[in-house]
Amino acid sequence: MLNPPGQPAPRGPGAATGEPSPLLNVPAPPFTGGNSLGLLEGGDALFPRMQAAIEAARHEVWLATYIFEVDRATEPLIAALCQAAQRGVRVHVVVDGFGTLAHLHLLRAVLQPAGVKLEVYRPLNRWYSWLQPGQLRRLHQKLCVCDQDVAFVGGINLIDDRHDLNHGWTDAPRLDFAVELRGPLVSSVHDAVRAVWSRAQLGRNWGDELAKELRDLAKGPAPVGRRLDHALQRLRRLRTVRSNPQGTDELQPVRAAFIVRDNLRQRRAIERSYIQAIRAARTRIDLAVPYFYPGRSFSRSLHRAARRGVQVRLLLQGKLDYRIAGLAARVLYDDLRAAGVRIYEYTPAFLHAKVAVVDDLWATVGSSNIDPLSLLLNLEANVVARDAGFAGALAERMDAACAQSVEVIGSPVPRGWRGWLRRAGVAWVANLYLRVAGITRRY
Repeated sequence: MLNPPGQPAPRGPGAATGEPSPLLNVPAPPFTGGNSLGLLEGGDALFPRMQAAIEAARHEVWLATYIFEVDRATEPLIAALCQAAQRGVRVHVVVDGFGTLAHLHLLRAVLQPAGVKLEVYRPLNRWYSWLQPGQLRRLHQKLCVCDQDVAFVGGINLIDDRHDLNHGWTDAPRLDFAVELRGPLVSSVHDAVRAVWSRAQLGRNWGDELAKELRDLAKGPAPVGRRLDHALQRLRRLRTVRSNPQGTDELQPVRAAFIVRDNLRQRRAIERSYIQAIRAARTRIDLAVPYFYPGRSFSRSLHRAARRGVQVRLLLQGKLDYRIAGLAARVLYDDLRAAGVRIYEYTPAFLHAKVAVVDDLWATVGSSNIDPLSLLLNLEANVVARDAGFAGALAERMDAACAQSVEVIGSPVPRGWRGWLRRAGVAWVANLYLRVAGITRRY
């Protein structure tokens, strides 16, 4: 999986460097200025800000999340959504059919009577739904937009940070981050949530809609044009990000881009953004993710950065929520450390942050892990900022988290054939999972 490193020439975070790669043929995301970004740590910081934005909304609220649990932390948010709908605000919520499976009944019982329009992305409401390969592609984004004035993007699910679905309640909250966003980029987040909600709605009603389309087309030539135009409008709504604000590149204070990973036209956008920044790094790379099992290009970029003298730090889980995820990351430790990468395991609580800082200028916060599910299957969304102030604030939090963590010194994987067997087993499971999901090339 990991190849010998080379020596690309750095040109600044975000600039394409190194050898040509099909991955880098993905169009670069547009950076726009005039944005305001506020870093929020954990649900304790995010939920009150989101609640205030929902309570201030006058026209529309769009929300997408992987997990939406009904608990003491989310009850004020649920009440705000219901009250907004009751005062005439158009409130749309889309949740993932697997991540929110246990609480769907409660959500429907509370939200729908209040007038909230709730959709489920890839629902698992039939026994045969579990057998469909497409069900492995989940909605993993965490987005909220109110009146196209303010948006929230990050990795924080709508669940109490002290509650883990597999391990119960803990004393310390998960380490996680989100961004409060204002400015031209909010329109792109708005487009993304609308597209996901429309895709979920179309997935639920596609049979009825197709039958209606065929009936109308059969009536004669007059309806054909109208139906085709209607179909084209529906397809446009399914595009994940349409907005490209113009004339704001030089505005201050924050130049930022909103990047999504979908299964349509933007399959590699988040991975591409990471790799370009890593290849261009000059001084430091700090990366925190709970699930770390990168592909070859990503791994090679980290190796090369460390070998050319960049300080590379990885902050990974020390307190494991899924043992298989911890094993997948740990089989890579020896190769990474041999290249000069420093690895820290966060032990005070569960780690759920998906953030990175490069050279104190480039920073990203979002929902995407660095593993096959996030990089090749799930719907993900990140904000990338080119701003020293925002990057500095995130770097401070990374420094504090690393200070609370345990640096990996020895090898967590046995030497010899046992270690080889463990690494080969993880690679085989990862590639098998991807093939079941319809990804045929090697990861």
